[in-house]
Amino acid sequence: HGCDWSSDVCSSDLGGFKALKKVVCMSKDEIFDAVKASGLKGRGGDAYPTGRKLEQAAQEKAVSKVMVCFADEGESSTFKDRELLEHDPFKVLEGMIIAAFAINADRGYVYIREEYPKLQKRMNNVIGLAKTAGLLGDNILGKWFNFKVKVVSADGSYVCGDGSALTESIEGISGGSRIKPSYIKQKGVFSLPTCINNVETLAIVQTLFSDDAEEYLNSGTSESKGTKLISISGNIKRPGVYEIPFGLTLREIIYDIGGGIPNYKKFKFLQIGGAFGTIASEKLLDVKYTYEELLNNGITIGSGAILIADETNSIVDYMETVQNLFVHENCSKCVPCREGNNQLAIIINRLVNKTASKNDFRNINKIIQVMKNTSFCGLGKSCTVPLISAIKYFGKEFNECIEDEVTSNTLLVKVNTVIL
Repeated sequence: HGCDWSSDVCSSDLGGFKALKKVVCMSKDEIFDAVKASGLKGRGGDAYPTGRKLEQAAQEKAVSKVMVCFADEGESSTFKDRELLEHDPFKVLEGMIIAAFAINADRGYVYIREEYPKLQKRMNNVIGLAKTAGLLGDNILGKWFNFKVKVVSADGSYVCGDGSALTESIEGISGGSRIKPSYIKQKGVFSLPTCINNVETLAIVQTLFSDDAEEYLNSGTSESKGTKLISISGNIKRPGVYEIPFGLTLREIIYDIGGGIPNYKKFKFLQIGGAFGTIASEKLLDVKYTYEELLNNGITIGSGAILIADETNSIVDYMETVQNLFVHENCSKCVPCREGNNQLAIIINRLVNKTASKNDFRNINKIIQVMKNTSFCGLGKSCTVPLISAIKYFGKEFNECIEDEVTSNTLLVKVNTVIL
């Protein structure tokens, strides 16, 4: 594709929208089968099978449906979608139109974070060019297919990563999670059946019906096919966005792709998948970056972020920063998430100041269990993951922050067992 800013976005020389032209001549079952066969999972964090999501959305009966391209990218240390919006917006839009055709959606929203005003303008330009070329609007490519797209500026709320909070934001309401059911696929934006997909996911949907499909699917492993965009940051020589085939080890990603740790420092820990992600120690560096192998080690790929910390960093101090983010960014709608995050922040602050007691660890366990079982949305259920994994791999460092160190050694083992 590239970023051709001429009005001839259909140019066969550039391969523009050839995938869409192919898809509109296929049956819906053929489209779903192709996406399911690819093994594509959502690249925004939840890793839900994209083919299944599209098929389920298509099964909803309604006069009007909504397709949303989620480009808020508010997850800490995540910036890979920005590269696609910057350098290949046509690919993203084409993938969105293909997905809309598959589920019979007639309206779409590209939800772009407010800190990306340049990319909002760029996507509006791309949408305008697609309209001019007859690729958006009514009777697209001469088929009985109508689809209109609008760019929406995100309201800056981290909780809008939850689908229901996202729909509230698109509707012009302050982002806050809804009680389920009904689910987004049934009643989403303006109470219409809604399908939400990440920027990278939609770009790959386009690839699956392009001339590059075979090459893409030949990358990766048998179970995790294709490639993944990752954002590497932190104590690393070459931070940035990289497209990697599934199957590389975390060690290869850090030392071969990222160039290793600067200033001859030793690796200490990494966090995979953004602020919600798992904290991992050096013990896991030889785990392969695939959905299945990471999951077998209690790790999810999440947004594709990988943040690296060296030996000069305190895991307890880092957890205070992460916890403060959750306190600031939760929507305050449900008590378990709001109060749970506040209480965890208080306890972690005590750990930082080395004034924590053995009772604090008992309370951590109680709070985490309540949050995981009773929070409205994924934020409350998932924001306990970093703390759980940090205690698992760096229990000694946490233990040193407890005043009653004699009894805390035994206690910490028990807390690890119960939480994990």
